[in-house]
Amino acid sequence: VQLQASGGGLVQAGGSLRLSCAASGHTFSSFKMGWFRQAPGKEREFVASITWRIVYADSVKGRFTISRDNAKNTVYLHMNSLKPEDTAVYYCAAGSITGVKYDYWGQGTQVTVSS
Repeated sequence: VQLQASGGGLVQAGGSLRLSCAASGHTFSSFKMGWFRQAPGKEREFVASITWRIVYADSVKGRFTISRDNAKNTVYLHMNSLKPEDTAVYYCAAGSITGVKYDYWGQGTQVTVSS
C-alpha cells in the first residue's frame, strides 16, 4: 500500500485546512485509516482513525473531522479552529481493519499554525 498525503500549509490560528491521503496498491475499503502528527521535539501522536467507527484524540475532538471516500481511495482530515499547538508534520497510516497497529505510512505533510 502506498500512501500520499497532501494539503498541509501555513494558516493563521482559527483557520482551517483539509488534508488528503490517497492510497494505492490494495483494496482501500479493507483497511483502517488513521492520522498521526509529530511536532518538533515531540513523539508522534495519534490524531484520528476511521473504520466502522471513528476515534479522535481528546485534543482535536470537536475541531477535526476524519472521513473517507472508498470510491476515491482517499481519507481526509478536516481541521477547523486550528491552534498553534496543532503545528506538526501530519502522517496518514493504514492497517488491517482487524489489527491494532498500522503497517503503512505516508510521507507526511507539514501543517504550521501561526498565532
